[in-house]
Amino acid sequence: MPETRYARSGNVNIAFQVVGEGPPDVIWLPSMTHHVELAWESPAHVRLLSRFAAVVRLLVFDKRGTGMSDRLGGAETLETRMDDIRMVMDAAGSERAVICGLGESGPLCVLFAATYPDRTSALVLVNSMPRFIRAPDMPWLPSRGEMEQRAEAIGLHWGETAFHEEMLRESNPSISEEDLPGFMRVFRLSVSPGAAAAYLRANLDVDVRDVLPLIRVPTLVLQRAELGPLARSGRYLAERIPGARLVELPGRDFGPMFGDQERLFKELEAFLTTITAQASPTPEPDRVLATVLFTDIVDATARAAQLGDSAWRRLLEEHHELVRSQLQQFRGREMDTAGDGFFATFDGPARAIRCASAIRERLTELDIEIRAGLHTGECELLDGKASGIAVHTGARVATRAEPGQILVSSTVKDLVAGSGLTFDDRGTHELKGVPGDWRLYSVATSR
Repeated sequence: MPETRYARSGNVNIAFQVVGEGPPDVIWLPSMTHHVELAWESPAHVRLLSRFAAVVRLLVFDKRGTGMSDRLGGAETLETRMDDIRMVMDAAGSERAVICGLGESGPLCVLFAATYPDRTSALVLVNSMPRFIRAPDMPWLPSRGEMEQRAEAIGLHWGETAFHEEMLRESNPSISEEDLPGFMRVFRLSVSPGAAAAYLRANLDVDVRDVLPLIRVPTLVLQRAELGPLARSGRYLAERIPGARLVELPGRDFGPMFGDQERLFKELEAFLTTITAQASPTPEPDRVLATVLFTDIVDATARAAQLGDSAWRRLLEEHHELVRSQLQQFRGREMDTAGDGFFATFDGPARAIRCASAIRERLTELDIEIRAGLHTGECELLDGKASGIAVHTGARVATRAEPGQILVSSTVKDLVAGSGLTFDDRGTHELKGVPGDWRLYSVATSR
């Protein structure tokens, strides 16, 4: 068994192992449950990990709240889980890696690749999907009610041998009698019943469809062709990720360690060989996924006239100092300051919202009211400055905000599932100079 190490991500310890030598480095993100040490007692997991390690340097870890990683640490958002990936890479001395995810780990991998292209050499999605509940353009997915019922069943029966056996046989019909006990043991002991149900419920609002066209790294979508709705989701991913290669494999086993593993790894090895041959020094990304924040002071002109130039200038200086302190706390990057307004970018939408909320609250000490607008999209980077349609969209969202209001686009809302942030629907709007109609939401509460 490889040595289990820990990476510190915020206030959470993430258990990880490094297997094999590579190149390339591959981050393997299993679906839902995993235990880095118990996996080596499961013949099925050993087959998979050993096969990986024969051709790559494999970094595998337990998601926060599962396996040997800490159970405490707050919201399980895609944003915090992206931080976990980066911290594991840092602890393992990995500058760039192939991000490879199975099933429900797919949206996390998609978001990471778009947000950190400088740390992502390629993206591999196995039997995955961009969201988990039905949408007009994905009518084959289960309804929210069906997924809620599944979460309830997991909470009630997780840990019961018959429940896990039925679940595994249904999703992996090729599983053998030899593999079943060890695989079930990893399932049962990697996460508690309540945590498993909560994890599933947190994913119900996850949606990275808007992010798919923004992927700029080589992408392989591996899909078992007889998985029904999952197979359709794989095709959906491949059609919307620029340049993605779709490989449909025979069989209906969800786990890559079951069924025709040889064919699956043949395709994966061919892809990784190509990526390694094309490897070059880490580029400076000219396009990244980012959340843009715009703020401005309500009735600034009238306030300036009331106070006079000297007092207004002093108030602005206090305003700027307070805003910058909050940007630093929430990892925001100041892009521009024009008069009484700020433009900043963030590598996570929940952090951006919490920063805007903190700024709004702290500015009451100065008797200043602001409005704020946020959008997540692709930004072009030039000389440390961000530009592009996402920036224009964020600025236009801000103009729609009422005094004291923090207004966000639907893209932002879809990416902060599990954050504890809640929203009020503010309807559909046209944004000047930005094509299409936009659904906007105001931030209601946070915790």
